[in-house]
Amino acid sequence: MSKPTTVPYGFLGNGITQGAKVALLSVPYDSTTSYRAGSRHGPAAIIEASRNMETFDETLGVDLGNFPVLTLEPLEPVMTGPEAMIETVEAAVKEQLEDGKFVITLGGEHSITAGCARAYKNHFNDITFLHLDAHADLRDEYEGTPYSHACAGMRLHDLGHISEVGIRSLSYEESLFIKQKNINIVWAREIIASKDKEWMEKAISSLGNNVYVTIDLDVFDPAIMPATGTPEPGGLLYHHVTDLLEFLVKSRNVIGFDIMELAPIGGLVAPDFLAARLILRFIGLLHKSGKF
Repeated sequence: MSKPTTVPYGFLGNGITQGAKVALLSVPYDSTTSYRAGSRHGPAAIIEASRNMETFDETLGVDLGNFPVLTLEPLEPVMTGPEAMIETVEAAVKEQLEDGKFVITLGGEHSITAGCARAYKNHFNDITFLHLDAHADLRDEYEGTPYSHACAGMRLHDLGHISEVGIRSLSYEESLFIKQKNINIVWAREIIASKDKEWMEKAISSLGNNVYVTIDLDVFDPAIMPATGTPEPGGLLYHHVTDLLEFLVKSRNVIGFDIMELAPIGGLVAPDFLAARLILRFIGLLHKSGKF
């Protein structure tokens, strides 16, 4: 009797980790969510979708089916508060960076990004941030904590220069802060109205060489990405984002990225596949550029 065939549980489902330069860290945490909860289930849904999709990228002409990715055990949520959770994320990312890994973090809510960013800032020092989101997330605190998902952009701003893309929702106070600090913003309406690459040039024009990318999936229009905690109309489409990432990879050194805020909807798997395919495309772009 032949040995039964199994499918490894990990990103892409190939089970290949030997020589992996990429580590995938899942953080199933959504304790500061202020509207629709469920992003704690996002990492598992993305990994499951990745195990059931084609690994050949027709645009890049690259097959990543045998690409080695180390899928780490999910972090256990720390329930003493978001600051403690962010410290835990920072420590986990720091460990992988010190081991020479390129870290991709899956959330979970967007507050998690602060822990990733702190680890990267301490490791690289010279770092700027590209933040794709429907929301500015530039509140200094929200619902009693500076480590809310609504403060993700501000915590990045604390660490270095930030460029925000796809924004279409913010408070009056945030709008004043943007003008005061002259923060580089590419509004969703600019992108949708644009007929050329001018918006992409604007998005990365103020970034330094080393760039950390954080993607809140609500940057996409809810017509294709309804599975988020705070969907906003008037968002971007898949190729808006992938074209920007390709443009970025050609001119900057991407040192890490995260994908946040997938809140899966039972029976609707398209958003899960979108997130998984987005990660595959980003890895493919970096791989083809010679990053790994």
